[in-house]
Order: sequence, then structure tokens, then C-alpha cells
Amino acid sequence: MEEKTGLFVTFEGIEGCGKTTQIARLAEALRQKNFDIVVTREPGGCQISDKIRAILLDSNHDSMVPETELLLYTAARAQHIAQVVRPALDQGKIVLCDRFCDATLAYQGHGRHLDLEIINQLNHYACQGTTPDVTLLLDLPVSVGLGRARSRNAQSETLDEDRFEQESLEFHQRIREAYLLFSQQQCERIKVIDATGDFDEVYHRIATTLLPILTSRLSDK
Repeated sequence: MEEKTGLFVTFEGIEGCGKTTQIARLAEALRQKNFDIVVTREPGGCQISDKIRAILLDSNHDSMVPETELLLYTAARAQHIAQVVRPALDQGKIVLCDRFCDATLAYQGHGRHLDLEIINQLNHYACQGTTPDVTLLLDLPVSVGLGRARSRNAQSETLDEDRFEQESLEFHQRIREAYLLFSQQQCERIKVIDATGDFDEVYHRIATTLLPILTSRLSDK
């Protein structure tokens, strides 16, 4: 496999951490600096993976077992990488992805208590060597994140709580603790961003953390 020429940036965090809105603002700012940006998400990012996403997040699918959930996530990931991420990186673009493999380890591994080694093997197979250059972990207390997510849903005519937002406080606490553990184990890749405070404050933290990394990494490629 040829070495990728672009840059792969992933964003992680618990429900309500603000990843999606921050990614949109960051992408706009980077485009103004003439960076070639692709914004995508997991699960989803392409037609097949978006259909899998709809199955995964449907609150009516409360009978879905953790093993099915895991396999659907990795199936969506394999398609997404092959169809979106890998081609963009090969073209020298910067890919900003809302969730990736760390989310599966956190949610299905630590949240659902599935075997971490099996998850790692499935991720390895789905990714085919594609790994993030840098990951930004937007961290905030679980109660704050869930409060934001539920407030967002209450203000929307179309959004409803997905299967994960309906999980217990303890479930989400396990997710947060897992993410923070990953950041300690892989501190070179995973950068923790304090996601408390207002939108502009959090964006400033993201920009001051990521922009020097982008400049350095791209100059090395």
C-alpha cells in the first residue's frame, strides 16, 4: 500500500461534546487558508454506511445485541474508508472525521464490555492500514454533555434521542473514562481538548492545538 499524502484528523468525545459543530467551523477556517478539506463522519460518510448508521441509531432497535452493533459499525467503517477516506488521503486532502476506531473501543468495548482484542482485530481488518494522524478528544463531564444533547433534541422538530443517548449515566461515564485512558496510552496522537465553556472558547482551544500540528505534519510529507 502506498503511503498516504494527506492528513487524517479524527474527533472523539461523549454525547453532546460539540464535535459536529466544531468540525464545521474548523473546516470553514481551514478552507479559507486554502487547505483542501473533506468532512465526514462515522458511522456514515457514504450511501451504504449512512444506511447502516440509520439502523444503528434507530431508537426502536432496542433488541439489537452488542455483537450485532459491533459488526455493523465495522462494516460501515470498511465501506467508508474504501469509498471516502482512503481516496481523499491519496489525493493529498485533509480529512476531518467525526468519530473513528476509538469510538468503537470506547462504546462497544468499555461501554458494552465486548472483547477489546476482537474489536482491535475487526478495526484492523476494516481499516486496511488507514489510521489517524491526530485525534482531538473533546472532553467534558457526562452530565453536561447529556444535558447539551437532550437540549438540542428538544429544540429540534426532527431529532429524537438515539439509542446511545438513552443509555444510563453509568454507561456514558464508562465511555468518558475509556477515552481519557486512551489519551494517556496514546498521548502523541490523542490530544485532549477541554470542551466546557462557550463555543468560541472551545474552538480557540481546538485551533491552537491543531493548527501547529497540521503545519508541521504537512511540511514533513
